[in-house]
Amino acid sequence: MEVYTGYGDKGMTDLSHTKNVSKSDDRICLMGSIEELVSHIGLVRALIGDGDVVRMLEKISETLKKITDGVSDPYNREFKVSEDRTELLGEEIGRMRKIFSGERLPILPGDSRVAAEIDVTRAVARRAERELALVSVKFGSDTGAKKYMNRLSDYFYVLARYVDVAKIGEKKEAAGTVENNANVAAGTAEPQTEQIQQNTLMQAQNTQENVSAVTTAGGNTAMAQNDSMAANTAMIQEVLKRMGIQGRITLDSAKRLIEKIEQEALRRNKPSVIAVCSPDGNPVAVHVMDGSFLVSFDMAVKKAYTSVAVKMSTMELSRLTQPGQTFYGLGKMSDNIVIFGGGVPLKVGDNIIGGLGISGGTGEEDNSLAEYGLQVLNEVL
Repeated sequence: MEVYTGYGDKGMTDLSHTKNVSKSDDRICLMGSIEELVSHIGLVRALIGDGDVVRMLEKISETLKKITDGVSDPYNREFKVSEDRTELLGEEIGRMRKIFSGERLPILPGDSRVAAEIDVTRAVARRAERELALVSVKFGSDTGAKKYMNRLSDYFYVLARYVDVAKIGEKKEAAGTVENNANVAAGTAEPQTEQIQQNTLMQAQNTQENVSAVTTAGGNTAMAQNDSMAANTAMIQEVLKRMGIQGRITLDSAKRLIEKIEQEALRRNKPSVIAVCSPDGNPVAVHVMDGSFLVSFDMAVKKAYTSVAVKMSTMELSRLTQPGQTFYGLGKMSDNIVIFGGGVPLKVGDNIIGGLGISGGTGEEDNSLAEYGLQVLNEVL
């Protein structure tokens, strides 16, 4: 199996549904920090001699993997972090705090090697949490993941204090323990502490290297599968990236959005055509309600296209195309540009993931229905 493919030599990589993403992208930085965090957790697992803690750390690593997958594929509901995972952290924090209730806690890290490593792990978790908050602002993120990451840093703080107070030591190498017991039996009970620490450290380093190697190989394998993409697709995606378009609405999300808007249109007794397009203006889904006008089909599609082309609502654009305004005459420049209300760009944070166009009533009525679509967008993603 190849260790590298050369795909990322130019500083680009892929997400699940977004190609040619710069490695400086905030999402890639977040995924790297979580990978670093999992490596530190692996080191703590290798060092600590408490089975219950080790099993909890394994669950945490699994959840962090799910968060990473959710950053790469934000519209996949399988990667949402459930509330019970955060509650489990809270339960563990409560259990450990009972051990050192009333104890005077150390002010500075470093009372023991294991606790010091846990404190480092907590610092990395805090960094990953900050980067997740930044990604949430720009691209949107799972609310459950943000809550989990906030609670996780609390868990590591309490775990470090728990290790110190409960006097939980490091794992001992079997060979070193047997040798030490033999020396005791022979009457030469010289502790083999230095040798044990060296063996433990070597084991931890090997564990961390293996985690990194597996992660790197797996990542390169996934990227290799995308290396055969067509040249024209790569060019389009590169242009979209430079335009700031890093995500797109999926067909499933578009269908759920259309369904909610249709229910509201029925309530208002406004049969309409509802169109959703991708960030590059191509139609994703178009729904024609019973009783809608024939002309509304083309109009809804063009409204969706216009909203992503000019990165604003068509209602706002209509005001800017009046005589004396910035875009006066724009409506006559292209058959695809319309200046009637009812088209809005769909955004996650500042990122445009698609466009919504609605036609069936007056410009004001269509715009009102489109604004409703924006209100329920987060519910369908």
